[in-house]
Amino acid sequence: MDQFTRCIIGFGVHAGIVDGPALCRMFNAAISGHNASRYLSSDNDPLFKFHRWKANLRILAIDEVKTVPLVPLSHPFVERLIGTVRRYYLDHAPFWNATDLQRKLCDFQNYYNSHRVHYSLNGVPPARISGESRPRIVRLANYRWTPHCRGLYQLPVAA
Repeated sequence: MDQFTRCIIGFGVHAGIVDGPALCRMFNAAISGHNASRYLSSDNDPLFKFHRWKANLRILAIDEVKTVPLVPLSHPFVERLIGTVRRYYLDHAPFWNATDLQRKLCDFQNYYNSHRVHYSLNGVPPARISGESRPRIVRLANYRWTPHCRGLYQLPVAA
């Protein structure tokens, strides 16, 4: 998650035990298609001490910033995002395997970034803050409903 724009950059999904190489694959899959940022905030989980993980960050020229141990509030934006994804989507949409979960999380990422308004951003979707989409001027007298996240959410759009 980009903390400035509140955009979800990506999700990493892995079926099985997560080790150093799996962590690197999930991270690289999550940031693929985006410019890697200069800094990455991570907690003190032993996963982030693997040699492969540190080498991956060194190759990508990313500096890792560690949070305060045993204080989940030191990652407030990510903690809020995890709760939002769990409460508003995963509690209502069952998934069958890692591929199905990845597909559903990509649907939610598109909805969250492009259509869901955020109170902290003055009612603007994150994609508009980062410059990915431009607002359209529409007539409110003529609209239709479009489904998002496989019909879990429906939003009005100009017809």
